[in-house]
Amino acid sequence: MKPIYFDYNATTPIAREVADAMAPYLYEHFGNPSSSHPYGTTTMQAVRTARGQVANMLGCEPGEVIFTSGGTESNNYAIKGAALAGRSRGNHIITTAVEHPAVIEVCCWLETQGFRITVLPVDEYGLVEPTTLEQAITPDTLLVSVMHANNEVGTIQPVTELAAIAHHHGALMHTDAAQSVGKIAVNVEDLGVDLLSIAGHKAYAPKGIGALYVRSGVELDQLMHGAGHEGGRRPGTENVLQIVGLGQACQVAARDLEQNKRHFQAMRDRLHHGLVRRLGNDSVRLNGHPERRLPNTLSLSFRGIEANALLLAVNDRVAASAGAACHADEVDVSAVLEAMAVPLEWGMGTIRFSVGRGTTAEEIDEAVEVITGVVKDLQTRPAAADLRLL
Repeated sequence: MKPIYFDYNATTPIAREVADAMAPYLYEHFGNPSSSHPYGTTTMQAVRTARGQVANMLGCEPGEVIFTSGGTESNNYAIKGAALAGRSRGNHIITTAVEHPAVIEVCCWLETQGFRITVLPVDEYGLVEPTTLEQAITPDTLLVSVMHANNEVGTIQPVTELAAIAHHHGALMHTDAAQSVGKIAVNVEDLGVDLLSIAGHKAYAPKGIGALYVRSGVELDQLMHGAGHEGGRRPGTENVLQIVGLGQACQVAARDLEQNKRHFQAMRDRLHHGLVRRLGNDSVRLNGHPERRLPNTLSLSFRGIEANALLLAVNDRVAASAGAACHADEVDVSAVLEAMAVPLEWGMGTIRFSVGRGTTAEEIDEAVEVITGVVKDLQTRPAAADLRLL
């Protein structure tokens, strides 16, 4: 039997509706969308339809959607493109301490190119306080990049408020929405953003496809050069098969949003309450905001044990992700937990559980039994007592 899957924030399976929509473009409709004959016009129409499906979910115009190879490319294009296009106006970029590497590493590279980077701190819940942005922003600030929801602890940032501050000072606002699509509402007008990144494989579409929303009128320097695909912004023959998949996934995400939110939260809370009931509050700590977080995401720290040891012990029965790694003489806690100042005795035992559409109550109850037994066993071992002293 396969282990119970609690790693939907890492990736999701392709939804059946998505696979069914893609199938004709795998076997039958293979034409190049740039070709003028029927083979090409069929696939070009499929791309147009998918662009409209993504735009409908985001509340934007289809022409403001650019298809990419995934969230990483979308983030790179948004941040590098905005920075390089606006270099004559300033050289300052603001981001946060809890961003995904696809944002942090882009900013680090831009720093080597002469840009000044400010990294905003977060509070104990992983939230950015808007006043810190007010204090950091300057007339030279070109871009503010703050993720919509955190991939590790699920905390949802006050993007709308942050965007208003950025715009008041003449800066663009970008948000990485890879984790929020399909879990909470993602509407570019409500958020007030100029740029927004999507990763298909986080939302039941294939890996290797994503999208970038670019508000009309926003100028970006191109990352690649070639023919005039994607409105001249992203050259390369369109990946029709996966574009169709992303479009269908976005349509399903918008259609089933409220139903999925209720299911996610019910499963997440059932897991949380079950573990606390069996282990007690002295052994289990919640990371992230208790209310303002993704409905499917549960970051828990188990006092005095190693996350990798726990995952190794449950590996054949439960699949989840570690928030820390213990080595011979040190503990590597994730940058997110470190930014939130999670105490080491808790941080080293952090596991991210993320549920999905297919998660069942029976799986939750079985996982509670498995995890409880392993945690109790690890906490009674002599090594656990030594770890609690760290």
